Amino acid sequence: MTQSAHRILPSVWTPDTEMVQIANLTEWRTQYSEVQEPVVSQDGDRIAAIVMTEDDSFTVCVNGVSWSNSFEKIWSLQFAPNDRLFCIAMNDDEWTVVEEDEPWEETYEYVWNLQFSRDGSGVAANVKTSAGYGVALNGVAWDTSFLQMRSCEISADGSTTAGNIQISPVAEADITAFSKGVWSLAVNGAAWPTAFLNVWNCALTDNGAHCAAEVRLDPSRQTIAVDGKPWPDVFRAVWSPIFAPISNDVIAPGLTPDGWKLLVNGKPIWNRAFVQVWNQKVSPDGGRLAAIAAPTFGHWTVVVDGEVWKASWKDAVLAPIFSPDARRVAAVVKSANRWTIAVDGKAWTESFDMIWDPVFSPDGRTVIAKAERDKSFVLVANGRIIASPFEALWDPAFNSDGSRILVRAVEAGIAQRRILPIEQALR
Repeated sequence: MTQSAHRILPSVWTPDTEMVQIANLTEWRTQYSEVQEPVVSQDGDRIAAIVMTEDDSFTVCVNGVSWSNSFEKIWSLQFAPNDRLFCIAMNDDEWTVVEEDEPWEETYEYVWNLQFSRDGSGVAANVKTSAGYGVALNGVAWDTSFLQMRSCEISADGSTTAGNIQISPVAEADITAFSKGVWSLAVNGAAWPTAFLNVWNCALTDNGAHCAAEVRLDPSRQTIAVDGKPWPDVFRAVWSPIFAPISNDVIAPGLTPDGWKLLVNGKPIWNRAFVQVWNQKVSPDGGRLAAIAAPTFGHWTVVVDGEVWKASWKDAVLAPIFSPDARRVAAVVKSANRWTIAVDGKAWTESFDMIWDPVFSPDGRTVIAKAERDKSFVLVANGRIIASPFEALWDPAFNSDGSRILVRAVEAGIAQRRILPIEQALR
């Protein structure tokens, strides 16, 4: 699995779309007794929020128009990658998923962990029924249920779902039964044949043909299991695996006697150890590999193809992000309780109270990000504020030729979609 795809919008917007008012949120707060945090579609055309109606039930308001259905409870409101609007809702103690005001026909005792395929056509969630726990995909639950289930993953193509499961009951404080292994992983409802002491974060190939997960073999040994088969090599600890595209090699950090190393199919790839290494990412073309590492205690940085950035930061470095052409790498960094973006090892001079993941232009030359300063939100490009202040701001996006930026924001109570020509913004 590669990093998340960059959100690229059409290459041309007509002049009348350069500034569009989507909704007046101030009016919403007057109309409804409760308006929860809004969400915005990827294209910026719609804004939605969970609202409380006069009878104390809940519905969803989209661009000022309420859904026809109302519910006792609603949560997890979000737009899928294809801009379809989803939430999880409950009536009469029955939970389900609602898509664009249409509830799934199946209902459950509980629903959580709403997940989407890459194009949004596949929608999955963990569900609990009277029979046990499982996953529902596009409104149809697995045929098989399990004693416990705590995660849900969906493949990029939407064909496969997976999650960790408890396969046998354990009485309270029954250490002997637990030590025999009661956890495994299920793929499309079929459990792996092997049981483990614990099973954590799993990853699927884009086509869902293979699955890898962190597993604990005993109190002192962990490794990665692929399609139910553990690596021959074991470690004191491991972190979440990912799949490399094309080859389907499994890449994961492991704690060796020398320290943390990045592993491919169980073997070290960079031939050096770190105090910590994790959040490994593969470039869009599959040819490069980056990760977050601590070369020494309390100092965080990025490693790209085995080369460690010279700069490091004491507080935090978040997951690396490749440019679309795979030539550049950026990451959110924090030092002295201030946040900024570092690109190719060099941090922006401007710092912020908070900053979100960087977004590269298609040619990799420009990096933009949403940031917060003094309780308002700003848009930053190549380290310089180019639009501010906003009451709310969502992640920006480039059009396909990189000439314009989509800004989705709330200003003076008005939700708006704004188009910024990149040349004008960078002057």
